[in-house]
Amino acid sequence: MAAEPAAILLMGPTASGKSALAATLAGHFPVEIISVDSAQIYRGMDIGTAKPSVAERRSVPHHLIDIVDPTGSYSAAQFRSDAVRLISEIAARGRIPLLVGGTMLYFKALREGLSELPESDAAVRARIDAEAAVCGWPALHAELAKVDASTAERLRPSDAQRIQRALEIYRVTGKPMSQLLGRTKSALPFRLLELALVPSDRAELHRRIESRFDAMLERGLVEELRALRE
Repeated sequence: MAAEPAAILLMGPTASGKSALAATLAGHFPVEIISVDSAQIYRGMDIGTAKPSVAERRSVPHHLIDIVDPTGSYSAAQFRSDAVRLISEIAARGRIPLLVGGTMLYFKALREGLSELPESDAAVRARIDAEAAVCGWPALHAELAKVDASTAERLRPSDAQRIQRALEIYRVTGKPMSQLLGRTKSALPFRLLELALVPSDRAELHRRIESRFDAMLERGLVEELRALRE
């Protein structure tokens, strides 16, 4: 039986040195980098998300950068699906997948899987909103209690967002959210080497973050934000 392909996970907080270490690894090993950053996926957000430069991306293949418009959405479930596919493709090319970033929810989703919940259904959500406008969220909370008592018990009658999502899931699938939450995706068919950069001096880390922010301002962060709003 062929050995499972290996992937390297390189994680850590902002300004901890992840990009520098990734560049060093890329200089010694045939890696392709998969971004694990919930902001770098968006186009037009280059300075504020500290994306690797065009030259860096030409030097080492990067993935999951600039894949969504700023008005679009991208979930942890989508990340897991894309990352699993990319790890397989990179390994098939005889290269090493190097996943780099600081979005811990994405790392958690990749390693542990996610509950099999349906994607959002705009039409169903709109109907629930319309019902709430007429009878109020406490009434919908009472309706939820009839079909998913476990979920209703942990929600306040005024928790509109979570009540809406729980009812949406039930109406889309015919099953209570509490039941679906127990179902997770299968284990990864990869061996993972996990590296975490944990700065020992928090004051130094904060200094680096401040310095990075100042550099972003000099590079045109304010102008980038204005362009995104237009």
